[in-house]
Amino acid sequence: MQDKERRLIVAALIAIALFLSPYFILGDNAHIRVHDNLDSNLAWYKLLAESGQIAGSVTAEIPQVINGLPRNAFGTEYTLIVWLYAWFPTMVAYGLSQAITRFVAFLGMFLLLKKHFIHNDDSGIIRVGVSLAFALTPFWPSGMLSTLGMPLALWAFLNIRKGEKAWSNYLVLTLLPFYSSIVLGFFFFLSAMGLFWLSDVVRRKGWNWRFFLAIAYMTLVYFVTDYRLVYSFLFDDEPNSRDEYFHARLSFGHSLRLTFKNFILGHHHAMTVHTVIILPVIIGAILFISKKRIWKMEKSFVFLFILNFILSAWYAFWFYKGWLPLTEKFHFLDTFNFARYHFMRPLIIYILFAAGLSILWNQGRLWQKAVPFLIAAQILLLGLTNEEIVYSNKPSVKEFYAEEQFKEIKEHIGRDHKSYRIASIGLHPAIAQYNGFYTLDTYNNFYPLTYKYQFREIIENELEKSKKIRIYFDEWGGRCYLFTAELGKHYMFKKTSKKRIKELDLNLKPFKQMGGEYIISSVPIDNASDNGLQFEKVFDSKSSAWKIYLYEVL
Repeated sequence: MQDKERRLIVAALIAIALFLSPYFILGDNAHIRVHDNLDSNLAWYKLLAESGQIAGSVTAEIPQVINGLPRNAFGTEYTLIVWLYAWFPTMVAYGLSQAITRFVAFLGMFLLLKKHFIHNDDSGIIRVGVSLAFALTPFWPSGMLSTLGMPLALWAFLNIRKGEKAWSNYLVLTLLPFYSSIVLGFFFFLSAMGLFWLSDVVRRKGWNWRFFLAIAYMTLVYFVTDYRLVYSFLFDDEPNSRDEYFHARLSFGHSLRLTFKNFILGHHHAMTVHTVIILPVIIGAILFISKKRIWKMEKSFVFLFILNFILSAWYAFWFYKGWLPLTEKFHFLDTFNFARYHFMRPLIIYILFAAGLSILWNQGRLWQKAVPFLIAAQILLLGLTNEEIVYSNKPSVKEFYAEEQFKEIKEHIGRDHKSYRIASIGLHPAIAQYNGFYTLDTYNNFYPLTYKYQFREIIENELEKSKKIRIYFDEWGGRCYLFTAELGKHYMFKKTSKKRIKELDLNLKPFKQMGGEYIISSVPIDNASDNGLQFEKVFDSKSSAWKIYLYEVL
């Protein structure tokens, strides 16, 4: 490795450290993603750690949520992220998880580009720059290395495919499953590797059993580490909330529009931030390939470009209502999200970015001067996606979870918090769960269908008022919330909100039968007494984003 490339690597590692620094400097005062993060996963990890059921049996339950949420709903104890939140305070664990993911993402992409795609000695700026950019992409935090670990896995598989016997390749395939999820990325990656192996066979390149066995080996490791998912899928016959997830509802035109939207803008769970810089680079490279008629020379680039578009189309058309006859016949097509093949797009797009820059580099000195600026522009753009910048107008972690405020609520009620159940209106139930309350509401994609029906009785009158929230609950139901027609699908009414609920219509008889005794709301309920609710007290705190109205069920 050249000295210049080593210096670039050191600079890149420093840049990643600076990107991560707000988590460690600001701690609970940091601003991070709320959706599918603060409103769910971070509370789940804390709840699981305090439940004593991290390594509970496959039939164990967590009594703090919905009077007994299946332990399997929280995933496997063989994922390191679960233990980070058991060993460290929330934001220390969050920062460490981010650091593990981003440094491994940089390493994986750098090794992949250097070994298999960008070989020239004078292309160090491309290898390091694109690897740094990839490492800074705003991935879904609880996905860990499910997408950002794919370059390292591909590096290992390509090495094995070429006949290398190095132990490091198998070490990668062994360790990655302990910090990633098969359903959030690697099922799709491994099945793609299987198709890659099959294409080699069809093209008469040999059976390559070493490559095939490597794919099978990593799949087996995932089956072992994610044994709870395997058990739930194969042996748990109790209907769950995913059995009423209906995804095929878009028209052909809508699916077509979504194809191009996804191709150009990407998806929030697999963000690539590729629209402004990367996409023009890729298109520019395609134009040069066409102009110079070097399609065969750049066949890998062309293939990845086409595959990138196909994955966007696959994602969009997975929601096309034309699937209905098949989903009605084969139920697993509804319960398993096959649209997630598009989670491979970050890997593909950044390989295309590197290869596209290399093609531009070969067009002469003018382009060689432009390439570093294009890389710098993409890195700067990704720097602006830092959570502290993007979510600066959202509550900080401390304000969101409002621990002091909820401690006051607990003290006001003055009873053992395990002896009663609560539910929330206008704010996420994860907040109450994080603070140790036992809740009848939850956000989870895997809970008993019988509970969903039972909970629906509480909100059935409100669902009848609004088609939007009725479809949202009945055809998905992951958010088992106390929905109201007046608030709709909004769950974060801060203390500055002037919103009031004027005509609440809840059926609190089943709520009481389920053990519910209190409702906390982030907005006042004008007709609380008409619903059998007695106003208790308003709780406010300078360290909280909420003003909490406590109501007792009579």
